[in-house]
Amino acid sequence: MNKIITIIKKEWKEIFRNRMVLFTTAFLPLILVAIPLGILLAMRQDTALQNSVGNIPDQYNIFCPPDMGSGECMQVYLINQFMVLFMILPLAIPATISAYSIVGEKTTRSLEPLLATPITTAQLLIAKGFAAAIPAIMATFAAFGIYALGAWIIIENYQIFQAIMDVRWILAVLLVGPLMSMLAVSFSIIVSSRVNDPRVAEQISMVVIVPVIALFIGQMAGLFFINRQIIFVAAILLVMVDIVMVYLAVHLFQRETILTRWK
Repeated sequence: MNKIITIIKKEWKEIFRNRMVLFTTAFLPLILVAIPLGILLAMRQDTALQNSVGNIPDQYNIFCPPDMGSGECMQVYLINQFMVLFMILPLAIPATISAYSIVGEKTTRSLEPLLATPITTAQLLIAKGFAAAIPAIMATFAAFGIYALGAWIIIENYQIFQAIMDVRWILAVLLVGPLMSMLAVSFSIIVSSRVNDPRVAEQISMVVIVPVIALFIGQMAGLFFINRQIIFVAAILLVMVDIVMVYLAVHLFQRETILTRWK
């Protein structure tokens, strides 16, 4: 553990010098928090919009209490469309960090002495994985906490606040979020160990956010609505996928081959 902790500290010291990493870690959560809070604030100030009766899909009525009015249910409906965006954070942040961690070290000539140290490949990748996943998970939790606090301040009707802060979104952030971070880290390590340019590694690693974008578009189009069953199924699938991805990351990371190909 001492070796792993030492590498994590070194990773954070070097990685966060990169402006792109800093932007993704700091500003992306703030942007994704500002979108739903801005909608809530606009609805609070616009009485006509707040009391409007929209064409809410019938399937979505299960997320609104029976005694909730149509205008209030419309607010819950609109806000829940953007809650999926919180799932981008545990994917985008670790993908950016871990994609840079290997290729970036090669460009700065710090990878060779690191691989020459008496540390196993598993220890090295675990350290790099933690160094990328911990900031992502903490940023996701912090962003969701700021959103919950802001929604509690803005929303005057506590019934709407309870409907928006549904258990399924708490499970998505606390359970699915860390599992998604592990997936992003493993995929990014595989990519960064195979390419020679940090920008290419970052761009390819961002492919992991495509499924979340597809969920967002599908829910906006009314094709389906994320519920607790989907969250639990996603968590089970992610556990299995994470195991496979970690196995592939360790076995595809060939220390001597990487150094030889990048000379």
